[in-house]
Amino acid sequence: QVQLVESGGGSVQPGGSLRLSCAASGFTLDYYAIGWFRQAPGKEREGVSCISSSAGSTYYADSVKGRFTISRDNSKNTVYLQMNSLKPEDTAVYYCAANIRKPHIWYFDLEYDYWGQGTQVTVSS
Repeated sequence: QVQLVESGGGSVQPGGSLRLSCAASGFTLDYYAIGWFRQAPGKEREGVSCISSSAGSTYYADSVKGRFTISRDNSKNTVYLQMNSLKPEDTAVYYCAANIRKPHIWYFDLEYDYWGQGTQVTVSS
């Protein structure tokens, strides 16, 4: 019944942009902190960004600061990740995850209760 679904992935050239969406069903995202994670081939899953339930706090991995922006539209029960100036090293499967509280360590995946199925992002020339 509880489900998170990512969308918006695809293939782009370096320097291009994508906007990922994380839509919830079975529950409202209003009261949840939402994190974005990614996993590239041969690498462990890493935290990309996080936004608090109130949207008053946001966090970003150093590798994406200045390029990615996380936001939420609670009226649509959706969280977004705007990705600009994409680099080949951004290639990964991107996941969104939800937690009822603001994570103490936002990039720690075990802090999150619900996960989406992932969406593929490929950046290549």
